[in-house]
Amino acid sequence: MREIHSIVLVTNPLSGHGKGVQVGIDAADRFAARGVNVTEIRGSSAADTERQVRDTLANPETRPDAVIAAGGDGLTCVVLQALVGTGVPLGLVPGGTGNDLAREVAIPDDTTAAVDVVLGGRTRTIDLGTVQAEDATVPMWFATVTGTGFDARVTLRANELRWPKGPMRYTVAALLELVGKLAVPYRVELHGSPDHPDGTIVELDAIMVAVGNTRTYGGGMLICPDAVIDDGLLDLTVVGAMSRLDLLRLLPALSSGKRIDHPAATQYRAASFTLTAPNAPATADGDPAGLLPATFHAHPGALEILVP
Repeated sequence: MREIHSIVLVTNPLSGHGKGVQVGIDAADRFAARGVNVTEIRGSSAADTERQVRDTLANPETRPDAVIAAGGDGLTCVVLQALVGTGVPLGLVPGGTGNDLAREVAIPDDTTAAVDVVLGGRTRTIDLGTVQAEDATVPMWFATVTGTGFDARVTLRANELRWPKGPMRYTVAALLELVGKLAVPYRVELHGSPDHPDGTIVELDAIMVAVGNTRTYGGGMLICPDAVIDDGLLDLTVVGAMSRLDLLRLLPALSSGKRIDHPAATQYRAASFTLTAPNAPATADGDPAGLLPATFHAHPGALEILVP
């Protein structure tokens, strides 16, 4: 159990299309009412937010008992870049569109209840993943899923949409992306897999390939249904070539949280993957992560998170 007397509360005005602002205000008021010293960070950009969190944690006079992300998975991803390795736990107050990490570790959506979880001081150690595109200078931490190919393009488009709100944005974005090219040639290399020899290479045409530390993304889409957040492995779901009609039938089931049931869908588990595909974008926790080729690594026990 942790004693929580001081926190850094990180918010993002864009989380949940403005929901994050109100959630942050409510959370700050509730923490203060409970006698907690609150330092608020609301950066002008992702880079500015990361810098402020990093600077606050590095200063012994401002180092808090916990860093709280009051927003969605994208904000949490930004916080992780500065938080990992500091020994300070992460707390979540859901205020985004998807909130998949919060759902995975049973954080309530209600702000008051989420604040109570933080102040309860109970932590759980979870894994994280990293993705490093070929042209990136440093790896990017992620907590939920990194999508590549079609689903990354959907996420990038959904982030630009202002209607509809909530998880339906991803369905609308997917329909808009259906008019483009679907399957492209992928090369998947596995290392540290319990099911395949080290260095196994899979080559096939695929519409999308998702690498999951958790089971869901996009507000509950069950893309990596067997992923376990503390097993030391990443799960990979390959959605191979299929017709637009088949993909159109698959998307509503995926959006409703059902397991993908199609012969073109294949799952793998490994400690690390290397993915290669032409002009395929990647998005980690919903944030841009560059273009393939990229290497993915599981990092067992990389983060302490406050849980019920």
